[in-house]
Amino acid sequence: MTQKETAQQKREARMAAELERVRQMRDFEQEAVRRSGGHGYICGIDEAGRGPLAGPVAAAAVILPQDLLLPYLNDSKKVTEKRREVLFEQIKEKALAWAVVMVPPERIDEINILQATYEAMRTAVGQLAIRPDVLVNDAVTIPGLDILQVPVIKGDAKCISIAAASILAKVTRDTYMKEMDRQYPVYGFAGHKGYGTKSHCEAIVEYGPCPIHRRSFLGKILASRSRRAETVQETGRRGEDEAARFLQEKGVAILERNFRDRDGEIDLIGEEDGVLLFIEVKCRSSSRCGDPGEAVTAAKQRSICRTALYYLYRTGRGTQGPVRFDVVCVTEKGIRWIRDAFPFQS
Repeated sequence: MTQKETAQQKREARMAAELERVRQMRDFEQEAVRRSGGHGYICGIDEAGRGPLAGPVAAAAVILPQDLLLPYLNDSKKVTEKRREVLFEQIKEKALAWAVVMVPPERIDEINILQATYEAMRTAVGQLAIRPDVLVNDAVTIPGLDILQVPVIKGDAKCISIAAASILAKVTRDTYMKEMDRQYPVYGFAGHKGYGTKSHCEAIVEYGPCPIHRRSFLGKILASRSRRAETVQETGRRGEDEAARFLQEKGVAILERNFRDRDGEIDLIGEEDGVLLFIEVKCRSSSRCGDPGEAVTAAKQRSICRTALYYLYRTGRGTQGPVRFDVVCVTEKGIRWIRDAFPFQS
């Protein structure tokens, strides 16, 4: 026997074993339905996305031909992404009827995730082109349906129709989350699909929630974000106090603190030897303040200059007197005063 023939025999043996596994899933499902007194069209139901912090919950309902054996069909979590996408198309092509429904985050927040999941499942069943006679569900009994239901614990790994539904639900939801990743790239939805990974939680703390986040799932994270914002705010106030004291010791008269207009805010306004100073305070965790361009971005510089103009006109000083734009960096190791950090910009 040649090496090629041996390899072919191994492939055939693996395929035979795979078909036998799927046949056992089909037989298990049909026996579970028979024991429950059911017959006729069997509809598998499963969901995807009950646990994530963002995105919809998806539920799928699918009626397969009773003699269908689809190799590699399994619980969606046990199948690679590439294989899931192939199975997704095969299931849609071969199913007698199928439907996938997604319930959005705002509805989840309104009625809770369990009720939203039931709602998605009921709607999916209602959208089928064929009315099923029996529902086989992954461990749940769906309220509000007048159809015989057979809940099976870990059914997505035991029943062929539930496995098919799990593939449809997961691929549909994952595709949606990839689209959302393009709209909201800072959260990394394409990678974690909305689940509460460390990077995802850190992004919520950093940027706040976006429109597809489930607010009812974010209590602890938003509380952490609020505490962080308060800490940053308090650090900023403390840094401004230290900067003001430092400048006064150097002979600067502080005229205003936190002067605001619609264009922005200037932390400190002071005067030194007849020169009006517009001062930005930067609090940093290290002693390195960097160059002035690093300390204050170009956009921030323009904002400070516009606010400075408003201050000059409001106080009647005009633009003829000498002015200067300074940066004071406050760190744990000391204070650095960057005089004439950037020029006036209109």
